[in-house]
Amino acid sequence: HVINAAADGASILSGGADPCDVPERLRNGHFLRPTILGGATPAMACFQDECFAPVVTLSSFGDEAEAVSLANANAHALGAGIWTKDVARAHRVAAAVNAGIVWVNAHHRNAPDAPWGGFLASGVGRENGHEAQAEYTAPKTVVIRTAAGAEDWFADSNARYG
Repeated sequence: HVINAAADGASILSGGADPCDVPERLRNGHFLRPTILGGATPAMACFQDECFAPVVTLSSFGDEAEAVSLANANAHALGAGIWTKDVARAHRVAAAVNAGIVWVNAHHRNAPDAPWGGFLASGVGRENGHEAQAEYTAPKTVVIRTAAGAEDWFADSNARYG
């Protein structure tokens, strides 16, 4: 992921795949130092993919509208972070960003009663809260007609909702 990002034009600002500063016993394993990739654009895989590793991409923006546009220029929408001292801006941007959870001036905090889950390609369903309980249910509807005689449900509009 990191090597491909560099090949696509992102800059490795910190970290990377070189495990030179890890203990010898870990050097043959799957280790990745926390990594910051700069200059990421929506056209890059490092911007689009959910990496699930200690990797973060940085993209510059000129104003709030461009920041929201960049945040929403992704097929995944699990979580988003907003850093601001302006509470009105925090609410405005949180409402505009398409993500399952939005943190303001914090990251990856979640209460057991708060729903956790993404939008778009970040999966379906929710963990935690009442919404998670619904994931373990399978509602079923049973309709039993007890009236005598034939019924033409499609021809008689009163048969449906009357």
